[in-house]
Amino acid sequence: AVPVPADLAALAARLASLPLWLGTSSWAFPGWTGLVYPPGVDGRVLPARGLGWYAAHPLFRAVGVDRSYYAPLAADDWRAFAAQVPAGFRFLAKAERVITTPPGQLPPGLPVPPGAWLDGARLEATGIAPLLGGLGPDRGGLILQFPPLAQRERADPAAFARGLAGLLGRVPPGVDVFVEVRNASLLTPEYFAVLAASGACHCYSVHPGAAPLGDQAERAAAAGLAGPVLVRWNLRRDRAYEAARDEFAPFNRLVAPDPATRAAVVAIVTAALAAGQRAHVLINNKAEGSAPLSVIELARALGRALDREAPAGVAGRGTN
Repeated sequence: AVPVPADLAALAARLASLPLWLGTSSWAFPGWTGLVYPPGVDGRVLPARGLGWYAAHPLFRAVGVDRSYYAPLAADDWRAFAAQVPAGFRFLAKAERVITTPPGQLPPGLPVPPGAWLDGARLEATGIAPLLGGLGPDRGGLILQFPPLAQRERADPAAFARGLAGLLGRVPPGVDVFVEVRNASLLTPEYFAVLAASGACHCYSVHPGAAPLGDQAERAAAAGLAGPVLVRWNLRRDRAYEAARDEFAPFNRLVAPDPATRAAVVAIVTAALAAGQRAHVLINNKAEGSAPLSVIELARALGRALDREAPAGVAGRGTN
């Protein structure tokens, strides 16, 4: 593993005593050599071996899995991932895109099973069952990532909420499912009521199309939403995905630090911890330029925030 400074290792141990999981949106990036992977590692081995090096870093206790967005993974795939990481590590996987993306917004030529959009039976069969079979309920969670929806689907937020209710109706109790919506207009009281009724959770998304984090937090609080928290710091709100990718590659430095978003993430996480909720944060390279360095800076900011709130008992509460 890449050596970690003593102060960062101590901070990681402190945060690991809380129901808190920090990580990145994926793990196989050659530009992370020296940050996550030992110097001299051949980038071609990272898809197969990078997860072990990643999970050896004491701050990285969770990771996002994108592969399941493009094609379902089997229970054996999840078991193979789990064999590379320590106890307590969590995988947060995307559900298939054909379930969360209207057919008209999928890539041309992609085979789309009839009725896959918002199909709860398909979610259960291709997402939940393999995840539970390979990891169990405590090692993983499922992300329903809805893209910025076209006018046809977002014109009637109540209809979207009803469709979401049907999708979530097949989720068994005890499974962490996080719903990521990238249209602010869809974050209605009906949407939050569906989450509350189904036991699903809101995913706080940092994305140009999503509502600002503070607004999302206010709406969730007004709805009385409780339960585990996931923040996905996906993309700077003032960048397009491709522009950020080209500007930030090879993702080995903080090109465009975003302290305002970092502070908003800290506020959501510390509020969740104070309420006794589990909290997860996944950060993309397109957030600030280097997801591992963003995790480190977020961890330091969380440490300072917990110091300020120590009299309330947050800093010492909880285990995994």
